[in-house]
Amino acid sequence: MKPFRRARDGAIVAVFEREEAEIIARLASESAELVEAVRSGVDPASDPALLRLLPDAYPDDAEASVEFRRFTTDGLAERKALNAVTVVEALSAAGGGSGGGGSARGRIEVRLDAQEATAWMRAIGDIRLVLASRLGIVEDGDDGDVHDDETAMLRAIYDWLAFVQDTLVGAVWKGAR
Repeated sequence: MKPFRRARDGAIVAVFEREEAEIIARLASESAELVEAVRSGVDPASDPALLRLLPDAYPDDAEASVEFRRFTTDGLAERKALNAVTVVEALSAAGGGSGGGGSARGRIEVRLDAQEATAWMRAIGDIRLVLASRLGIVEDGDDGDVHDDETAMLRAIYDWLAFVQDTLVGAVWKGAR
């Protein structure tokens, strides 16, 4: 990956290897499906990853939490799903993601406007929350439960997405000054 940067025309641009774009697209799609399940009636408390994405507003007051969720969960889940879909669509438009065109060398250039960049930052944060939940990472400095090749790969993706997000934030911030 060539990190996100601010282009002269104001766009936020990065170049991904095809495999990297496919990983991000798949994880974003899975994230959208996960939060959409809540809109279909799945209780966020049924999955630790969902609970990380849609935490209890009042963890010490079950009744207040239920009431708060009743008024906010659908809207929050919808926004999170739309952010994830923005990632998938941007990768698809660039020829990446699930089977798009792209260059012969397998590199995908993604160009984002400010609104898309914000959606990407939020979606990557959500994806990292899901991965952290699956790995048992609770706070900074936790290693998580890496006990086999699959969890080692998840941890590597989690760390790599931190880099992706950091370069994205840096490129957006550069344009805000």
